[in-house]
Amino acid sequence: MEKPDEVREVAQKYDSDAVRLTYDDYCRMPAGLRYELVEGDLRMVPSPNVFHQEISKRLQRILLEWIEDRGLGKVYDAPIDVVLSEHNVVQPDLLYVSRERLGIIQKANIWGAPDLIIEILSPSTTEWDRVTKRRAYARYGVRELWIVDPEGRGIEIATLQGRELATVQVYPEGTVLNSPLLPGFTLDVAQLFR
Repeated sequence: MEKPDEVREVAQKYDSDAVRLTYDDYCRMPAGLRYELVEGDLRMVPSPNVFHQEISKRLQRILLEWIEDRGLGKVYDAPIDVVLSEHNVVQPDLLYVSRERLGIIQKANIWGAPDLIIEILSPSTTEWDRVTKRRAYARYGVRELWIVDPEGRGIEIATLQGRELATVQVYPEGTVLNSPLLPGFTLDVAQLFR
């Protein structure tokens, strides 16, 4: 028998080969559960494990101090809907919208591509985050993507280059991250994985 906290890490995928769902369909999904919609493909987003949440909390605190205390924009954490298009609604772990683009922040959601999206990998969402969502983020103009790998204890940074989010640097534990999007910002990667 599996432990209950491991079972929740299994993400259910809904077969949508015949149907391409829309934002309206997404809004009609049962309350209390988290979903994402990429290219009309609906996926239930499982609750993250405790280590994932610890990393998210630490990273959010660091970004809030760097970004919001300097008046550079806004930082949000999941769950918050980011509506990229009629067929693409995601809930990144963390996101940043620059001061110049605050107009994409609506009462109910973010309507457009944030400047920075951060995804913290879970065993059941690795391919979804690394491939499927990354492709959508590039298509709709996310300028920078961080993929935080708790198992590998590192952070990959990808920046928008043409129509692709191309990896520019991988920061393993023991190194100091520098963000191309946030000049002057540094992060000791090890402090996230304590």
